[in-house]
Amino acid sequence: MAESRFIYVAYIRTTPERLWRALTDPELTRKYWGETWQESEWKAGSPWRILAPGGLVTDSGEVVAIEPGRKLVLDWRNEFRPDLKEDGPSRLTYELQPIGDAVKLTLVHESDTPLSRLIQAVALGWPAILSSLKTMLETGEPLEITRTWKAARGE
Repeated sequence: MAESRFIYVAYIRTTPERLWRALTDPELTRKYWGETWQESEWKAGSPWRILAPGGLVTDSGEVVAIEPGRKLVLDWRNEFRPDLKEDGPSRLTYELQPIGDAVKLTLVHESDTPLSRLIQAVALGWPAILSSLKTMLETGEPLEITRTWKAARGE
């Protein structure tokens, strides 16, 4: 059982295929996730990482499980903040469930570290990122606050 956990649920007016693509396609993540993009082969056991402008690796890990359009599980480790890196690995799970004209997206980010600073940090970031993702898929434009690396970091 995880000692620290953040859970977020959103209902997005889209299809599972469009949402999946938005979660995994580098060109789309750049739009709503502070100009960052993910690199992976998107196969179980393959490496995964997030890069920020300038090539900074912000987070890395491995694809643990993948069911395109349904579920993605990533081992996750912060790479650019020493205080968060000390917490060690965490696990991120996305689950997609179609419901009528929408998709229920459930995100669980958890760690075995009690009172994980990483989980506390992502609990501040995930709501803005996922709200921007939802807005982008429903309107065509992400939220202004997550469009650039500096804005997403509150700079």
